[in-house]
Amino acid sequence: MQYIQSATRLFKMYKQLGEKSIAQIDDADLAWQQNEDSNSISNIVKHLWGNMLSRWTDFLTTDGEKPWRMRDAEFEPDTYTRNELMQKWEEGWQCLFDALGSITDADLDRIIYIRNDGLTVMDAINRQIAHYSYHVGQIVYISKLRSKSAWNSLSIPRNQSGDYNSQKFAQEKDNRDFTDEWRQK
Repeated sequence: MQYIQSATRLFKMYKQLGEKSIAQIDDADLAWQQNEDSNSISNIVKHLWGNMLSRWTDFLTTDGEKPWRMRDAEFEPDTYTRNELMQKWEEGWQCLFDALGSITDADLDRIIYIRNDGLTVMDAINRQIAHYSYHVGQIVYISKLRSKSAWNSLSIPRNQSGDYNSQKFAQEKDNRDFTDEWRQK
């Protein structure tokens, strides 16, 4: 279960990173697009929501691309309020966490399918970690561009790496999980 716990911590970190980014922008900026070929934060949230529901519903027993999913619609402009968008965000992440909570060590080598392509449960989880971190990075970038006030850094702020490293190296060596520290920010 160590792998599942590690994956769950990573997913929770990316969820929080997205939420802290979205919180720093105005409601109108949720739908902002650089151009017609780029995605808004609203599009990205809808895409993550659709992907999570499709991939994680009946995760071990049905194909990860559900027939009811309307992927192309996830990228269409919409008029969702912040509250409606964040409800979709929460619904998607809850589906993911519920599915992860049902997996055991014995499941990690099982073969599941996404669009009829077989992969192990572990590979499917890794695929989704990469996919979601990619899109959360887009949310962070757009939020930083659209932030009207001073951006509250979600990582080590510029020109503070030396101080951060001094604090870290002043501690005794220990087996710590980096996501624990990050979640405290």
